[in-house]
Amino acid sequence: MLKDGTGREITYLRISVTDRCDLRCIYCVPGGRGHCSAPHKTVSRDGIFGLIRAALKHGLRKVRLTGGEPLLRRDLTELISGIKEMGVADLSLTTNGTLLAQKAFELKRAGLDRVNISMDSLDPGVYARITGGGDLRNLFKAIEESVRAGFNPVKINMVPIRGINHLEATAFARLTIESPFHVRFIELMPIKGSKWGVEHCVRSDEVLQLLKSSGMEILPRGDSGSSRNYALPGAKGIIGLISPVSNHFCASCNRLRLTSAGIIRPCLFADTEIDISRAKSERDFEDIFIKAVNSKPPGKESGAFIPLDSMSEVGG
Repeated sequence: MLKDGTGREITYLRISVTDRCDLRCIYCVPGGRGHCSAPHKTVSRDGIFGLIRAALKHGLRKVRLTGGEPLLRRDLTELISGIKEMGVADLSLTTNGTLLAQKAFELKRAGLDRVNISMDSLDPGVYARITGGGDLRNLFKAIEESVRAGFNPVKINMVPIRGINHLEATAFARLTIESPFHVRFIELMPIKGSKWGVEHCVRSDEVLQLLKSSGMEILPRGDSGSSRNYALPGAKGIIGLISPVSNHFCASCNRLRLTSAGIIRPCLFADTEIDISRAKSERDFEDIFIKAVNSKPPGKESGAFIPLDSMSEVGG
């Protein structure tokens, strides 16, 4: 098991397979601009496979495919089957859900274990505002088909934005009562050039207070990775709070990120970048992976937050 300089075991790799997206979410890229045209550079399938193969030698257990919108990548099914055949124990995908309904069974057959669906409002008008015109009906269908395909649990990601959707937190929490969904409230991470700054971030403790003030009894369910988990009495599902702004989890961070341009980011909040494009052999990929792990910083300064250039390339 390969450990970084602070003794953390690096077992998790997040891969942004494309920076393209068919929505224009206001918090994802500066000005809410979408990446609908072909990107300048997209990490190759061989590059992804090479890095994963090297990481598996050193204890990799979990891979998450992100974007942009990963379902826009034409060889996504081949990527999933190839990654799973290598022996990755936990393979998941984060999606905006626009294409998921028609592809859920195909992805499950290819070897995908779990899906996270971004869903920032239960109100069609608010959802369209946040996403730049998205149709909420697509998400309900995507959730339905994901359950039918056998994904368990289906996770729903909600980013509370002050003054827009944060008062919907209680309605989202109630989704867990009758269905085994994992509803996760993720703090807004400000992007450079965006008007949605830290002042629009609804912190996790505030979400928890909103739920309690509505009369909900919140039962702690322990932590799971970056998520603090809770449940309503008798509920079939889980409520998770992810706090990258107010309560960062650097001390236990076990992940690296590969951007859609083929650059490893050992830390989301640091400038270190390692290009995998020059790797030609298994040894090259292994050297790059070891270098990335050794380059991982202890964490960002307590209380500090460094705005990101774009969420769509690094994949969150």
